[in-house]
Amino acid sequence: MAFVRRFDHIGITVADLDSATAFFVRLGLEVEGTGSVEGDFVETVCGIPGAHCEIVMLRPPDGEARLELSRFATPAHSPGSPTAMANELGLRNVSFEVDDLQAALDAVAANGYGLVGGIGEYENSVRMAYVRGPEGIIVSLFEQIG
Repeated sequence: MAFVRRFDHIGITVADLDSATAFFVRLGLEVEGTGSVEGDFVETVCGIPGAHCEIVMLRPPDGEARLELSRFATPAHSPGSPTAMANELGLRNVSFEVDDLQAALDAVAANGYGLVGGIGEYENSVRMAYVRGPEGIIVSLFEQIG
């Protein structure tokens, strides 16, 4: 029996919600909604007493799986590693297909976000690069070629 019906979203906790939102909007995601949640529900689900969370839900142009950015107003966030690399355990990257890889890289570079490594090409079918986004989030951008 399959329990999963569909993939819904990935959630990323950030300290600066505005900056993280602007980064992903610049890449082409759209703000689907914003909100705040506190009380029994979020405390129970997260297992964090006194949790109060601000949320921005983003969706890609295809309208499929979404990206949830959240900032804890209370309690204060626990810092992660802003220089985490792809081989560290845990969620290491969020990946998006783009029409023009170089244009996307130029757009994020204009806001001070740079490459983790370089631009790679795999078997003449895809070009990909990792960008270190806000708060150390690794964003994989790729374009189909060939």
